[in-house]
Amino acid sequence: QVQLVESGGGYVQAGDSLRLSCSASGRAFSSYAMGWFRQAPGKEREFVGSINWSGGGTYYVDSVKGRFTISRDNAKNTLYLQMNSLKPDDTAVYYCAASGGVNWQQSQRSYYDYWGQGTQVTVSS
Repeated sequence: QVQLVESGGGYVQAGDSLRLSCSASGRAFSSYAMGWFRQAPGKEREFVGSINWSGGGTYYVDSVKGRFTISRDNAKNTLYLQMNSLKPDDTAVYYCAASGGVNWQQSQRSYYDYWGQGTQVTVSS
């Protein structure tokens, strides 16, 4: 089992950058593929991107490609989401999630076994 805690959310202006962190504790962090999801008010939780166990592979939804970067530091048990050129449409609660499955390029919520509590990101125009 792994426990996840997100941090780094906040209120920013359009065009600004923000870096989210997800700190993991419990079972070996490096044994999990990791994902980021977000949920805007009144909408379904949606996939943002994922990263494989070593950090050598990443996968993104089209709407964030070229603006968001996922990375991980297995020595620090931490996952990151660097968000650049933020837009008001990026406003949401952002969640990190851990998957013990074999396919790390997974956008389905059901594929992920553990979730953090979320951190709010608000982008004003």
